[in-house]
Amino acid sequence: MLIPFSMKNCFQLLCNLKVPAAGFKNTVKSGLILQSISNDVYHNLAVEDWIHDHMNLEGKPVLFLWRNSPSVVIGRHQNPWQECNLNLMREEGVKLARRRSGGGTVYHDMGNINLTFFTTKKKYDRMENLELVVRALKAVQPHLDVQATERFDLLLDGQFKISGTASKIGRNAAYHHCTLLCSTDGTFLSSLLKSPYQGIRSNATASTPALVRNLMEKDPTLTCEVVINAVATEYAASHQIDNHIHLINPTDETVFPGINSKARELQTWEWIYGKTPKFSVDTSFTVLHEQSHLEIKVFIDVKNGRIEVCNIEAPDHWLPLEICDQLNSSFIGSKFCPIETTVLTSILHRTYPGDDELHSKWNILCEKIKGIM
Repeated sequence: MLIPFSMKNCFQLLCNLKVPAAGFKNTVKSGLILQSISNDVYHNLAVEDWIHDHMNLEGKPVLFLWRNSPSVVIGRHQNPWQECNLNLMREEGVKLARRRSGGGTVYHDMGNINLTFFTTKKKYDRMENLELVVRALKAVQPHLDVQATERFDLLLDGQFKISGTASKIGRNAAYHHCTLLCSTDGTFLSSLLKSPYQGIRSNATASTPALVRNLMEKDPTLTCEVVINAVATEYAASHQIDNHIHLINPTDETVFPGINSKARELQTWEWIYGKTPKFSVDTSFTVLHEQSHLEIKVFIDVKNGRIEVCNIEAPDHWLPLEICDQLNSSFIGSKFCPIETTVLTSILHRTYPGDDELHSKWNILCEKIKGIM
């Protein structure tokens, strides 16, 4: 049963003293099931942060259900250039988000359900949560072959991954969240989660590729709505609470004081890209010159998302060494991103006005470099 969440509902959500009185009231006795009315990845991730930071979960676990419009979500310690096709994402308008938990990269769309299990640190148990999801699925389709693995994934028919796991454990609170593929666009998922970038060297956490499949490919009745209701029913039974899914608006400051500042932080370049562990790019490409191809070598060190070392080597007869050195120097300190490189190109053009041949070569180089960003 769906219930809109407002202050009038008088649920008992126990918050600590950091939360202003306008927030949740102390009325929940044993647990709660929440579902977001938003499909925005940043707002929904902000709900996770808010509950983790502000709610007292002692004896009052929370299940948070949410879905997002197309987006790619990377783990806290991952490198987006290694994990996904950023150029394709920009073309298709797919959002990139970095969550606060570890783990690998996942693709979200409206055919995927996200489940976040909040408990105290002492009660944190990923396998228990996954077994709950398995029971929920089998309650709808008893003959479904779904099992939890030692890696805390869910496998369909012993080989197809339908759910991946990540978690965050704080001083007192913890959460475990997982995906659940119902009717996700598998072709888009595969294209977006395949990095085209070559020559990246990094110690960032790498995702583990896996065969995936949607539940609806196995059983067309396993829609997102059916699965959400089944999981909620099983969660309510397991925790002996009312089987009510309470709808929440993750932008409502009267319910979640300060939540919009959390969402804004999650959208910043500094968080999404700047938190990438230090990495280097060592690659090369060719340019056409007088009916032959010349090799251009590129070595770049990136720290906090900004270029720390840049060494572009081009044949001296194509681009004089002093010009190449100037290009290298101009990149130092700039963001490792196409927009900043475009701005840099314009600045370089003004440095040598009227030199169309040089402008053309700079344009070629910068377009090639933008292709690895």
